[in-house]
Amino acid sequence: MRAVLWLAAIAVAFAAADTYVVVLALPDMMAGVGLSIEELQRAAPLISGFLLGYVAVLPLIGRLADLLGHLPVLVGGLVVFAFGSFLTALSWDLAAMVVGRFFQGLGGGALVPATLALVAALYPAERRGVPLGLVSAVQELGSVLGPLIGAAVLAVADWRAIFGLNLVVGVVLAVAIRKLGRADSVRDRPRRPDLIAMLLLVVAGAAFVLLAVEPTALVQDLTWGALYVPAAGSTRWLTPLGLVTIIATVGFLVKCGLRPGVRRVLGRIAAEVDLLGALLLSFALAGVILAFATADPEVAVFSEQGTWYLVAGGLALLGFVFHLRRAQDPIVPRGAFARTPAWGSVLISFFVGAALVAALIDVPLFARTTIYGDSQLKAALVLLEFLVALPVGAVAGGFLTRRLPAGVIAGGGMLLAAVAFVFMARWDADALRSLSATVVLVAGGLGFGLALAPVNAAILATTEQSMHGLTTSFTVVARMVGMLVGISALTTIGLRSYYAAQADLPSLSSVCTGGGMCEEYQDLLIGAAIAQEHTVFAGAAVCAGIAALLSVVLLRGAPTRALSPTETVTAL
Repeated sequence: MRAVLWLAAIAVAFAAADTYVVVLALPDMMAGVGLSIEELQRAAPLISGFLLGYVAVLPLIGRLADLLGHLPVLVGGLVVFAFGSFLTALSWDLAAMVVGRFFQGLGGGALVPATLALVAALYPAERRGVPLGLVSAVQELGSVLGPLIGAAVLAVADWRAIFGLNLVVGVVLAVAIRKLGRADSVRDRPRRPDLIAMLLLVVAGAAFVLLAVEPTALVQDLTWGALYVPAAGSTRWLTPLGLVTIIATVGFLVKCGLRPGVRRVLGRIAAEVDLLGALLLSFALAGVILAFATADPEVAVFSEQGTWYLVAGGLALLGFVFHLRRAQDPIVPRGAFARTPAWGSVLISFFVGAALVAALIDVPLFARTTIYGDSQLKAALVLLEFLVALPVGAVAGGFLTRRLPAGVIAGGGMLLAAVAFVFMARWDADALRSLSATVVLVAGGLGFGLALAPVNAAILATTEQSMHGLTTSFTVVARMVGMLVGISALTTIGLRSYYAAQADLPSLSSVCTGGGMCEEYQDLLIGAAIAQEHTVFAGAAVCAGIAALLSVVLLRGAPTRALSPTETVTAL
């Protein structure tokens, strides 16, 4: 089972890498579906669609991991991730690509809580620190590998090859985990393959590939070209090939659902999972995600439509709270977060995410504003020092969790991150050319890394094992929501500083006497942009400081340490 755990950790790292790969490949993906770089706002669903899949249904997936077991959810998550990669790679328009990205997020999001819960199932509370630190480290390592993988693939192929690679890796890992999981359990009787379901799947896949690729010889043929003529409108889904894809896919799903084993699982889910509660919670999370993911920070923290998303999400949340009080077996069991470290871990994760996103987004922006204005790649590589230090800190935090209280480690890590942001808030235009900036970035990465394992260890140690998939899913949700709210709020506040600094600038004609934009005036504009970044870094320092204080106060008493020297020797 421990081999399965490390394969799961690799899967988590690869899914995390995919997020950062997409950021690099986004302009090419937009061009692939007919969007220009000036239409960036129209491409926002590529991000929000992924986040919806990753976050909105995560509590339900966590509950399914507790009910069905961690291995089926890991394998299922990888299969869904591979399916989403397949759809994205062959997308011909924005709608198809958004659907593919949604399934990628859905599959990738399922991996994290299932892997953390698997750690809890394999190790006692006092020995979880190191494996939790390693899982957190490989997850953050994905953020380092993502841009490198993307750059390497884009150097030799187009953006579709990235998702082709995701498809292959997802399938290989799913097969390997399933095989190892079966080897560690009682073998089932061999099952006869469902030939009809396999045939329907092959037909659906072949029709979809032909629909997406549009071979010239086939399209231009007088007979076969009719397969590409829509019955109505202009969408490819209403062509004969599109209809065959839809019908064969539905047939495959129905045929699989009729299998006795699948019927038993579905019946168990219907009987034991609070689907109404899961639906209400998903709507509430979706409202928050869409409100902030569709925001234009230059205008407001959330968009005009975002207000309605928040209203809808708020109504869903009220319905969820009302439902929890009446449901006999709600999706979030009563008392699941009764202990302070349990709900405290969720709250801390929110502020960790709000602070972390400032480093991930604004350090490269600062680099591009000051010294790498002509190179997006060089500006992004400045963050590499931070991202390399982060997994190192995660492993160190796991080791320290054996000996020190979780609140002390997490609080110390976030305090270190807060101090790093304070120094960033004082950077000048030449700061990144000095060694001190490297020290600050490494310290910030180490600080965030130190906090990851103790927070996860605290929630696992203070919740029932039968709820670990569900409870850890909430820490992931809180961190992602924190990142969304953080980047939107901090960017909006930072832009106000920029506009205020720009308003105080002298007129262009008074500085540039020769006409046009002179170097002196460009320096003044850069100064205004630096003021914006200083505000963002200062806000991130506040968020990190809050996380540090909450860690010390709320994680106090979490039983994450080895209880005695004898137990420590035994654990080693």
